[in-house]
Amino acid sequence: MAQITAAMVKELREKTSAGMMDCKKALNETGGDLEAAADWLRTKGIAKADKKSSRVAAEGLVAATTNGTTGTLTEVNSETDFVSRNDEFQTAVRHIADLSLDAEGDTAKLAQMETKTGQSVTDFLVTLVAKIGENMGLRRTTLLSVSQGVVTTYMHNAVADNLGKIGVLVALESSGDKDALEALGKKIAMHVAATAPLALDVDSLDPADVEKERNALIAEARESGKPEAIIEKMVDGRMQKFFKESVLMQQIFVMDGENTIEQVVETEAKTLGTPIKLTGFSRMQLGEGIEKVQEDFAAEVAATRGND
Repeated sequence: MAQITAAMVKELREKTSAGMMDCKKALNETGGDLEAAADWLRTKGIAKADKKSSRVAAEGLVAATTNGTTGTLTEVNSETDFVSRNDEFQTAVRHIADLSLDAEGDTAKLAQMETKTGQSVTDFLVTLVAKIGENMGLRRTTLLSVSQGVVTTYMHNAVADNLGKIGVLVALESSGDKDALEALGKKIAMHVAATAPLALDVDSLDPADVEKERNALIAEARESGKPEAIIEKMVDGRMQKFFKESVLMQQIFVMDGENTIEQVVETEAKTLGTPIKLTGFSRMQLGEGIEKVQEDFAAEVAATRGND
């Protein structure tokens, strides 16, 4: 076996932009042949993928999938919206979304699951990075499940079936007619996509969010110069308004503008003659929380002209 030197590893790294350990492995696999090692890295999808991995990937797709009583949302990012319309990328995202049903909402577990190529999801995407030419990666997955009933999916701004920019899951626990439950779940999911509630009910709200809102309202009310007792009542009233706007069960259903979501569920339960419990929802919006790099092309051109 040929001796693999640090200089050989360095040269291959410079040629392919692959990681040091990957370069060393490639050289070992090919008996120290530099060109063969570069080909080996390209075949494995490693060459140049590391170089792309530092670039911000805030576009891509959210995928929704369900088997009836279990549903998942999965976000896979790419650098540009153009790639989200690539058939190969869409096929890859669908495949990962199908695997997510067995990942139990655990992103780390999903990343290590075996794909149809025999690779882990992480390595599967590395191969795709090298092939398509953009940084991409699995960002997150979430899961909802019921013992009986349905988990309904809805995709807003869909670019293909169950692929788009905003995905929603709604879980309804009930022994009622599945088609009726699906229809109800779809309507509520569309409502969630539009209103982005913070929680299912008041008890599910993050205490830190509630405290932050209350403190902001207190500070605002004190500027009026009113007595503390009056301020307390003002804040209590405004907090109730905050709950009605932020909590799904208390929100006014966007499709009728009159009933709360809680009332909508109760009405359907009476129609079906069996209890229905809205046990949870999830809303996943592509790229939320990712800081995107804003390119100022005019400034770049001006800077270039200044160096002439």
